[in-house]
Amino acid sequence: MGNNKKAVRPFGMRDKLGYLFGDFGNDFTFILSSSFLMKFSTDIYGIDPAIVGIIMMAARIVDAFTDVTMGRICDRSKMTPAGKFKPWIRRMCVPVAVASFLVYQSAIAGWSMGAKVAYLFITYILWGSIFYTSINIPYGAMASAISAEPDDRQSLSSFRTMGGMLAGMFIMVGVPLMIYDKVDGKEVLNGGRFTLVAGLCSVLAIVCYLLCYTLVTERVKPEVAPDQKQDSVLVMLKKAMKNRALISIIAASITMLLAQLTMQGMANYVYPNFYGSASAQSASSVLMMGGMVIAAAFAKPLANKFGKAEIGAVSSIAAAVINIVLLVIRPANVWVYAGLQAVSWLGLGLFSMVSWALITDVIDATELQNGVREDGSVYALYSWARKLGQAASAGLTGGLLSLIGYTDANAFEPAITNGIFNISCLVPAVGFLLLGLILWFWYPLHKKQVDANVAALKIKHGE
Repeated sequence: MGNNKKAVRPFGMRDKLGYLFGDFGNDFTFILSSSFLMKFSTDIYGIDPAIVGIIMMAARIVDAFTDVTMGRICDRSKMTPAGKFKPWIRRMCVPVAVASFLVYQSAIAGWSMGAKVAYLFITYILWGSIFYTSINIPYGAMASAISAEPDDRQSLSSFRTMGGMLAGMFIMVGVPLMIYDKVDGKEVLNGGRFTLVAGLCSVLAIVCYLLCYTLVTERVKPEVAPDQKQDSVLVMLKKAMKNRALISIIAASITMLLAQLTMQGMANYVYPNFYGSASAQSASSVLMMGGMVIAAAFAKPLANKFGKAEIGAVSSIAAAVINIVLLVIRPANVWVYAGLQAVSWLGLGLFSMVSWALITDVIDATELQNGVREDGSVYALYSWARKLGQAASAGLTGGLLSLIGYTDANAFEPAITNGIFNISCLVPAVGFLLLGLILWFWYPLHKKQVDANVAALKIKHGE
């Protein structure tokens, strides 16, 4: 392994900002989907929430093939002057943005139900399973190529999370203020306006991706022997099943996203339906982002002192407790609900700030275990897990909304709104609790082991 450090600009703020913009671009389409696709599909297309959930879960079956395939493509990609991973960001930024925009077309609301379901399925697969995969896998794997130093990688993880947070602030704060109309005293989604907002998000995503491509430098360049062959996908998957660190971080990712995305998605129902205030939804997002900012300030020093997995476990269990408290006290005041949700997001934020550094720790451990460094393949499995978490949240949320009888016609009836409130608290509580337990008892790469792995790799690479 050669780093060619003398030939390239030293790691610094330019790389951090560039990596931030990469996830800024990712989340202009990802958060839009995870937060609003269910609401748009039920209220504008009129599709049953359970069917929307099934579509999102079916897409994850496709991702099992596309994510792993893209990871293998990345690992086999030839090194270019720009690097191994960066070229994919430039190639795929426009296709992923256009595909996202196509998902939210209010003009098809008058089509037959079968045609609308088919359209949603096709465009969602095109966006999430094809184009988002083709840019997100190389972007994520690129972190381990930007720097080999654990502190640098933790910085990249924090800046990546902040990039997603900025996109989340635009979407979760700004979008609710633009997409609702007041009709007979009720907050009703405006489909045409939402389509325009989706287009704006796509344009901003392209800009952010191009900034990422321009600012980031790849430094860690693997030197592969000419006769070295990659394992087949089947062999790779067999090895993955024996990789405790990888399997446990996959499980942690699924449970984290189950909690996070349910909180985000159900906000579109809790605030306008249970509390009757879309503006409070926007303001609550500011509070949540405030919690993430606080987490960003404390994540790195806490991780350096106690370990990334350790602070992730404790903060996740704290977030679970908050959601249980919300479920029990059922505050009538929307600001009490929003305030406690913000504290819960502080717990989530601490884990989010270290989560991307955790996967680089897993990549290092896998290299020591298997003798081969396959950043793209390992990250592809992790990315697929994150999509499984998204699907689990959408499927469970859609199924539960259908179970309580939610339709756009009865969306404001007390029995329905009480069911909405229960879902918004109970599912995140379970997800956060499982996340904390996985990180503490199952995930093996706690601070002492990570430090040992870094030292072993430096010896292996002759540094």
